[in-house]
Amino acid sequence: MKSTTKITTYTFLSGSPDGQYITSGSHDRIIRIWDAYTGATVGKPLQAHKNPVKSVAYSPDGQHIISGSDDETIRIWDADTGAPVGDLLKDHMGTVYSIAYSPDGQHIISGSFDWSVQIWDSKTGAIVGKPLNGHKYSVRSITYSPDGHHIASGSNDDTIQVWDAKTGAVVGGPLKGHTDCVNSVAYSPDGQHIISGSDDKYIRVWDAMTGVAIREPLMGHTKRVLSVAYSPDGRRIISGSGDMTIRIWDVMAGTGVEYPPVGHTDEFKSIAHSPDGHHIISASGGETTYLLDSIPHALIPFSSSSNPIHPQFCLQPDINGWVRDTNGGLLYWVPPDSRTGLHSPALLTILLTSNI
Repeated sequence: MKSTTKITTYTFLSGSPDGQYITSGSHDRIIRIWDAYTGATVGKPLQAHKNPVKSVAYSPDGQHIISGSDDETIRIWDADTGAPVGDLLKDHMGTVYSIAYSPDGQHIISGSFDWSVQIWDSKTGAIVGKPLNGHKYSVRSITYSPDGHHIASGSNDDTIQVWDAKTGAVVGGPLKGHTDCVNSVAYSPDGQHIISGSDDKYIRVWDAMTGVAIREPLMGHTKRVLSVAYSPDGRRIISGSGDMTIRIWDVMAGTGVEYPPVGHTDEFKSIAHSPDGHHIISASGGETTYLLDSIPHALIPFSSSSNPIHPQFCLQPDINGWVRDTNGGLLYWVPPDSRTGLHSPALLTILLTSNI
């Protein structure tokens, strides 16, 4: 698949709460909004940052998008018009690596190269309280607990901290176990567990209350784990890695299955589940954003083209699991346990409404 618009490395993506849109940030300093069903870009690119965009997120009500950048600032955007909202959020003294909204939408949190976590009032842009200081190196990932009472942060100091979202006090950690940078942290939907992905190639699962690792690390990736997330039902963990693969893990069994994309030549920097749990979206270090159908796990790329191509193809995989177009070109790979039922109308609809 060739993109009709040159896009430099994607760094992060976020899905809208209703599942209709995907927002991506990239090294070209541009934020793009995509239609999750067609893969077409929506509206004009959001441009204001002076350096690469490192993180993007939707507000819980879907009305706003926030972005953090190498230019040390955070911007708030109107999700419908793409217009900037309010003033720049400026207080960090280094790259803003990670941002998130509180579940009630009242606050924004940010993690930075300056080793701190900052809390902001989402309406006024004012700083709330003092910076949360405790990490000994840059903060690479932050997230709220589902009830909004706690904040978890992962750092280049190889640890995870858990904070009281109201007082800013450390209430858990540092959680130690990783032997390299913690790139991504996420809460389970019920708030009972925290997962983390690291440069040490492992995924760890922690008890959110006690900070104790509850099982052996999830092992399978051969290079750094850059992004982790839970499925909405909490039964699966998804991970994206520098080994250019996505893995889907069974939470109870601790086993994972690898899904290598077709023609993919770079690492997966950001992954997320759609709100209904049926799809996985991912951003890569190359020029492609992918839509992954989580049942039966078919990987489908789409680009910034606003003119989807609807190829004719056979849905039956070959002996190696590859589905090909009429010219013999590779479309996507299907794992052995998912090769039955590929004539599902739902899958056909997804394929025909995506840019391939």
